[in-house]
Amino acid sequence: MDISKIFFLFSVFLLFCTSLFAQKDSTKVYHLSEVVVTATRTKLPELEAASSISVIDSSQIAESCKQSVFGLLKDQYGISYTQQGAPGSLSNVYLRGADASDTQVLIDGISMNMPNDLDNVFDFADLPVDNIQRIEILRGPQSTLYGSDALAGVINIITKKGSGKPKFFISGEGGSYNTYKGLIGLNGAINNFNYSVTASRFSSGGFSSASKIYGNKEKDGTTNYNVSSRLGYDISKSFELNFYYRYAKANTDLDQHGGLYGDDPTYKYNLEESSFRLESKISLLDGLWTQTLGLNYMRNVREYSFDSTSVFNPISSSSIYDGNKIKFEWLNNIEFDKNYLTTFGFDWGQEKAISDYFSHSSYSGEYDSRFPLNKDLTKGVFLQQQINISNRFFSSFGIRYDHHDRFGSVVTYRIAPAYLISETGTKLKATYGTAFKAPSLFYLFDPSFGNPNLKPEKSYGWDAGIEQYFGLDKIIFGINYFSIQFKNLFSYDGNTFKEINLNSAESNGLEVYLTLTNVKKLNINLNYTLTNTKDKSPGSSDYNLSLLRRPRNKYGLDLNYSFTKKLNAGVQISYIGERYDKDFSYYPAQRVKLGGYALVNLSGMYHISDMVELYGQINNLFNKYYEEIFGYATPGLSAYFGVKLDF
Repeated sequence: MDISKIFFLFSVFLLFCTSLFAQKDSTKVYHLSEVVVTATRTKLPELEAASSISVIDSSQIAESCKQSVFGLLKDQYGISYTQQGAPGSLSNVYLRGADASDTQVLIDGISMNMPNDLDNVFDFADLPVDNIQRIEILRGPQSTLYGSDALAGVINIITKKGSGKPKFFISGEGGSYNTYKGLIGLNGAINNFNYSVTASRFSSGGFSSASKIYGNKEKDGTTNYNVSSRLGYDISKSFELNFYYRYAKANTDLDQHGGLYGDDPTYKYNLEESSFRLESKISLLDGLWTQTLGLNYMRNVREYSFDSTSVFNPISSSSIYDGNKIKFEWLNNIEFDKNYLTTFGFDWGQEKAISDYFSHSSYSGEYDSRFPLNKDLTKGVFLQQQINISNRFFSSFGIRYDHHDRFGSVVTYRIAPAYLISETGTKLKATYGTAFKAPSLFYLFDPSFGNPNLKPEKSYGWDAGIEQYFGLDKIIFGINYFSIQFKNLFSYDGNTFKEINLNSAESNGLEVYLTLTNVKKLNINLNYTLTNTKDKSPGSSDYNLSLLRRPRNKYGLDLNYSFTKKLNAGVQISYIGERYDKDFSYYPAQRVKLGGYALVNLSGMYHISDMVELYGQINNLFNKYYEEIFGYATPGLSAYFGVKLDF
């Protein structure tokens, strides 16, 4: 759509809404304690957000007793997931039926999608919950505010900010599969300086990533180290500086294939990843104009190796993938009036990657594939307008222009209106947006398969829903319908042996949720997701069939009850419906159906004193066997218990 037409339609829309809703303030205003930042990149009461957004806060993280972000995300509506075996193996989430690489993952404003990966996907395998204050999950195309990689949404992870007297804490945990974790941390503030730092070590003896029902026995263990820190200094009431740093290192055993003969005791994976953000926030004109300047850096280095000399047709290989990205951003919020907030900004980002793959086979000889150092550059500018009319009608409209030094320019936009019937506590909402995904450096520049003429992948999506609030914000019922179209998806051309823009896909469905927050000491999160996906790629053997590994039906129940101020317990019940995968032991690969399964998990916490806390969880209570990926194992009945000391 032409930019001038977009602005014209937006102007007409604003005039219409202003005349329609201009009236006295509503007689009843709901004040929600929850404020979200991901939907508009400003502080926004959740009641005013038209976007489908959910929050996992620090209390929910603590009550769940889960140790990984991946484990927390599994229970959220609109999300499906897969893990390729034992802890430490590839762990992906799929938002609203999209590909795992179609979600942008942010940690403290730093995009963590890997620049040295084929699809720029983020792997959740080695991301613990250490030092995390909250996680916000924003659904739908979101490039207008976040640029590339947000075809289906954004997962924004926010670190804790230190406050109060200095607090030192230490925790230890152990359990099934010879699993152990130790953590130390420091949190607090001294005058204008605040700090929050944690360091942890996690290890697990694991189990065979290739499923044992096919005769696999070799265990695949992992060890990882994580450091997370946030430091801040308030120079004045209107000027603050923040520094974020994260480091992860992991050593993991993998299996190359799931299913029969899947064991490979020689397959090793090593990860080293670091990121930092330097940020300044300035408030001008008595808070009417706020500016945020940010400088981000992220580097990911992955190494793989195996040596199967003990089997028929011995083969060995080693590979290394090294990528980094740097980004500068300038964000401005101007509040001309309490009901009109304008956001605009600029960002500049560069990605670099280099890799080397070497293999040797007794039959085919040596093969060496080197990806020389390459880089790309993207510059973007965006504008967003938020309006609030009579505390009844809320809307945001945004538009963005990006220029990529390889494929040229792309324009994305998004509109998100909501209307509150405050007398009944009913919110009507809808969004429509577009997004793009830049081709990875591999797809652009690989000497064998790359195509420098690739265009970006694109998505067009909308959703509409209703939320009903009872007892102010204590009970919320919601239902959303969503639809996303994916175009220009990257595909391998068997004639030219290059990547091209050919494939298409679509996803639509329903999200239903009910939350109770501290209702007679009870917290409940009940949800259901219906996801219909279709492969619309011309010439595909899967044309008009559902996309792989996405269940059509998913149910979740998370219940937590506080018996006393010291004791609470929870139960999590989930059901994942049938979905399809492929058996790659055949050529061509054969489509297979994976059965549905139900899981029951238990959790609990007990505060012996202000200084001592006991916690634990029991997962897969009924020892259900299931597969998330065909041929790959999942954990059976397992239990983990720990103690935390606060000083």
